[in-house]
Amino acid sequence: MQEYNKITITKEEIVPLAEKMRAEGVTLAMIHAFKEDDGTANVSYEYQTAKGVDSYTVTGENVLPSISGIYDLAAEWPEREIMELMDITFEGVDTSERLFLPESMLSEQGQILITSMDDLIEKKKGDKE
Repeated sequence: MQEYNKITITKEEIVPLAEKMRAEGVTLAMIHAFKEDDGTANVSYEYQTAKGVDSYTVTGENVLPSISGIYDLAAEWPEREIMELMDITFEGVDTSERLFLPESMLSEQGQILITSMDDLIEKKKGDKE
């Protein structure tokens, strides 16, 4: 059975931890992010170890250092995805192109725009006229 360990860290520990893990040959499995109901950001760095998964979590930070220089695309893609979907920034990540969402679906802060069904129906009617 694999273990799952959740460890709280600060944003200052992200890069040294990634450098240590990379030097030890530990795989970065994924970077996850979500917002609490009060808007507090949670970003977790999941590393696959011999015993299971170690999840290093940073809470309450909207600007974090990128580890894409350490883990290449394994870090860059989830960092870009998180930046595209949430108002969390990874410093130094190239955001000149979107991964999957067109600009028309985004607000100024990278959040997905939510449109009510009534507004979509009205827009479609207007397009037909």
